[in-house]
Amino acid sequence: MDLKVYLKEQCARVDAALDRFLPKETELPHTLHKAMRYSVFAGGKRVRPILLLAACQAVGGDTERALPAACAMEMIHTYSLIHDDLPAMDDDDFRRGNPTNHKVFGEAIAILAGDALLTEAFKLTSDPRYSGGGEPAGLLAVLHEIATCAGSYGMVGGQVVDMESEGRHDIDLPTVQYIHTHKTGALIKASVVAGALLGGAGGQQLAGITRFGEAAGLAFQIADDILDIVGTTEEIGKDAGSDEARGKATYPAVMGMAAAREEAESMMNEALKALDIFGAEADPLREIARYIVQRKN
Repeated sequence: MDLKVYLKEQCARVDAALDRFLPKETELPHTLHKAMRYSVFAGGKRVRPILLLAACQAVGGDTERALPAACAMEMIHTYSLIHDDLPAMDDDDFRRGNPTNHKVFGEAIAILAGDALLTEAFKLTSDPRYSGGGEPAGLLAVLHEIATCAGSYGMVGGQVVDMESEGRHDIDLPTVQYIHTHKTGALIKASVVAGALLGGAGGQQLAGITRFGEAAGLAFQIADDILDIVGTTEEIGKDAGSDEARGKATYPAVMGMAAAREEAESMMNEALKALDIFGAEADPLREIARYIVQRKN
C-alpha cells in the first residue's frame, strides 16, 4: 500500500468530519468556538484518529461508524496540546508551526477551549445519532477505555510525572517509561482499542490490537524525543531542543541517543509482531507503525 496516499485520504476524511462535528465559529460563544477550531485545524497529522479507523478496519469493522470516535480522539489530543503549551506547563510559543492557543486567545480562553474539547469528545462519542445502533455495552467499553487512558491513570497522570521529573538528574528508566506510556502511549493505545471494539473485536483480536497500541505508543514518544534533538524547528513545528533545555526526562537523556534509537526500533518490531494474527486488512496499521519511528516531524 502507498502510506502517503492512505494518510492523505484518511486525514481529509477526518478533517471533513471534524468540521461537521465541531461547533461553528458563528455559534455562541464565538470566541470559545473559534479557539477550539483554531487548534484542531492547526495542521495536525491525525495519527490517533487514523489509527482508530485502521484498527477498526483490521478487525473487519465499519470505519464509518467509528468516525465520530476517531474525531473524539483528535479533540482529546488537541485539548491536551493546548493545556500542555500553557505557561504553567511547557510554556511553548509555537505548535505545529503556528502560535499556540494561549498566544492568540489568552490563557483563560485557551484553558476553556481545552476543557470544551475534552467534554465535546465524550458528547460526540455517546451521541445516539452517531453511535450506529451498536450494543450499549460495546459503546460503554469504548467510553471507559478512552476515559481511563485520558485521565489520571493515563495521559494526565503521565503529564504530572513529566512535570515533576523536569530538571532532575536522578530520573531512572522506569520513570521515563511510566511518563511515555502514560502521557503519550495511553491515547495511542486507546485509539486502537476503541477502533477494534467499535469493529466488534474480542479475544485474540483485541489482545493483539491492544499490544500493538502499547508498543506503537511507546515507539511514537521515543521517536518524538529523538526528533526534539535532531530535528529543526521548521521540521517538528515547535522549538527544537526544548526538551533538553528544560531538562525533560526522555529516553535519549537516560539511555543515550544510540540506545534510544534501538529501543524505538524494538518497540516498532513488537508492534508489528502483535499483528501477526491479522492478514492484509491490518497493513495500514503495520505501515503506520513503521512511519511512527521513521518520520521526520
